[in-house]
Amino acid sequence: MRGRTWAGAVLVLGVQLPALWLAAAVEVYTSKEVVAVNGTNQRLKCTFSSSSPISQQLSVTWNFQPEDLSSHEPVFYYLKEPYQPPSGRFKERVTWDGNIERNDVSIIIWNLQPTDNGTFTCQVTNWPDVYGTIGEVRLRVVQKVSFSEIHFLAIAIGSASVLMIIVVTVVIICRQRRKKAQKKRTEVADTEL
Repeated sequence: MRGRTWAGAVLVLGVQLPALWLAAAVEVYTSKEVVAVNGTNQRLKCTFSSSSPISQQLSVTWNFQPEDLSSHEPVFYYLKEPYQPPSGRFKERVTWDGNIERNDVSIIIWNLQPTDNGTFTCQVTNWPDVYGTIGEVRLRVVQKVSFSEIHFLAIAIGSASVLMIIVVTVVIICRQRRKKAQKKRTEVADTEL
């Protein structure tokens, strides 16, 4: 009988351990899509949560997948300190903008180009949490910012306000001139009498 209870306990424990291991994974959070203007700099935000305290072995890997689905390219690596890529399209164009104590592993891409359109991935491992989600940010580099409906509304309200001020000013000036002209006529009529 004892053999069966031990076998049952081992079986139950064997089923539950993988579930506990997955529950201890690192969770990574990113904005899903970012639009930036050609030639500007853009911060790609990536934060994480871990069930384990931040360890000395914490590592961060940023990669890039171009829109044409050519091969992945390394963008940035962090292990105790930031490491920029020694070559490639992001050499000398990416800087660390994170704060490990605040669970922030963000980077800044400088001088964006249309060839930077694609998906950036952010992966964090924090021993013993070596498994987890990979954050993705889709970057779209545009030539100029497109106006949204809110911009058009703001321009329309601003223009209407300026027009209203001009109309009120013209009406006030016209009334003052009429009063002056009427006052002069009255003075001329009084002097003639």
